Amino acid sequence: MKIGRFEESGKETFGFVKDGHVATREEIQYATGVPLPFTIKDFLFDGWYEEIMKKSSQISYKEELSKYNILAPISNPPKIMCLAFNYIDHAEEQKMNPPEDPVIVMKPRTTLTGTNSEIRSPSFVEKLDYEVELALIIGKNCKNVSVDDAFDSIFGYMIFNDVSARDIQFKDKQFTRGKSFDSFAPCGPWITTKDEIKDPQNLKMTTKINGELRQNSSSSNMFIKIPEIVSKISKVMTLEKGDIISTGTPAGVMLNKPNAVFLKDGDKVEMEIENLGILNNTIKIVKSN
Repeated sequence: MKIGRFEESGKETFGFVKDGHVATREEIQYATGVPLPFTIKDFLFDGWYEEIMKKSSQISYKEELSKYNILAPISNPPKIMCLAFNYIDHAEEQKMNPPEDPVIVMKPRTTLTGTNSEIRSPSFVEKLDYEVELALIIGKNCKNVSVDDAFDSIFGYMIFNDVSARDIQFKDKQFTRGKSFDSFAPCGPWITTKDEIKDPQNLKMTTKINGELRQNSSSSNMFIKIPEIVSKISKVMTLEKGDIISTGTPAGVMLNKPNAVFLKDGDKVEMEIENLGILNNTIKIVKSN
């Protein structure tokens, strides 16, 4: 199932997506007779989704997806964790060895935005970069998860763009500030449940800037694989329902490249991960005080 958050005329809802159509919360509730919570997070992780799936054959998809603004699938995750240098091809282009354990960068939830939205960067940022990543959505609270049980902790997957201000990243000599500007985490376009993804460790991943192919790789190039990521992070911190773990980016970013072409005002960023959809965003450079 593909599950998203949507907005029309200032009113927010959530629902299922199928073949370019939407079944909204209100339509699902009417079709099944099941009263639903108002937030997608409660719906997904507090038993309502499982209840609705028992009656999924009763749901019809009447509304055109195009009539809605598509929002970030989860607006208030407990944590957003991003892995650095976790792709073999990316580590190689940076002339380094991928780390044996997850190197984690935390992003605030105010970075989240949806597809078709602007990535708004202050004018003092001089080296704005993109990173296509496969994100995991954690489905239950858990701690010290074994590798064998790791997939049981995952609810689904989505595309994640770990937007980065490289000049600030280098100046600070750590990643947090350069990755924490509002709108620096476009994601979605929706959550695809794990039952729809046969092999998340073998998904084609691409980034195009103004139609030019910049990243062209596969999730098979991860160094630390998905089960190990979940297991190792859970030994550090409790994973909670709705947490986002973004699993790293492949080769093709502008970081440390000679003659690097960084993002500029008006650039169109298109990211696609096989079976998860397409994430489209536009760069907007905003004057800073």
